[in-house]
Amino acid sequence: MRLVVISGHSGSGKTSALNILEDVGFTCVDNLPSSLLPELINQLKANASNPQLQLAVGIDARNLMGDLTKIPKILSTIENSGVHVDVIFLKAQRTDLLRRYSETRRKHPLSNDSIGLKEAIDLEESIISPIAKVASLTVDTSGLTLHQLRDLVKNTIVPNNQQQMTILFESFGFKQRIPNGSDFVFDVRCLPNPYWKTELRTQTGNDSEVITFLESQVDVASMLADIIGYLTRWIPKFQTNNRSYLTISIGCTGGQHRSVYMANRLHEHFSKQYKFVQLIHKELASKNS
Repeated sequence: MRLVVISGHSGSGKTSALNILEDVGFTCVDNLPSSLLPELINQLKANASNPQLQLAVGIDARNLMGDLTKIPKILSTIENSGVHVDVIFLKAQRTDLLRRYSETRRKHPLSNDSIGLKEAIDLEESIISPIAKVASLTVDTSGLTLHQLRDLVKNTIVPNNQQQMTILFESFGFKQRIPNGSDFVFDVRCLPNPYWKTELRTQTGNDSEVITFLESQVDVASMLADIIGYLTRWIPKFQTNNRSYLTISIGCTGGQHRSVYMANRLHEHFSKQYKFVQLIHKELASKNS
């Protein structure tokens, strides 16, 4: 039996993640009080005809106040009973959460007549912190489209890849911030910047003219080779240590040229060696959403 716990900030995409898992065959339960989780597992074990049952449960700040402090012990007990447990924690930048609630005009579950949206977001942060601390994977959904979130969730959690590590390469801009959940961060701001060439300024690292420019620079090739060499040596160490997920972030100033190019090349290289390799361009996704 497998249990996937989906948690995180309200407005970060938890409901979408549960819907995605339901589409690929998971039995999904949303807003389950964490204290009831062991009993649910026991009942499913006793009654399920399929020992390979895939269960996804949404647990978040809508639980009873203080209930989530027990979640690390609860999940540890469940895992010791032979259930494969993953905790996926979705989060987003505060500005993104404020914008999403403003656009949808939905009410934050913790807001009321005396607690405004900003205060509710801060309160939620403290309530869900026990789950964040035991997360198997933290996903920053800021700027991700629903399509990208769907691919990320499906490729990360679907049953046929649970025995192999999923590697995510993501480009980003330091003007925004370093993405949450990064295991490795490589700073490529020292490389020649296509932005300073007027004809390349509005293009991205996906465009042929930018690619040609960057591939003509010796330092670009040298850094790419060094990063590939480093990751080639150390990714297997993480894999043999039973890691399920590895997030590698590549950053330049704006997240448009150099980091996009480097992430593309790394994704291309390691896709030949590992089965589950994903690619996201954070700033390009935000711009197109």
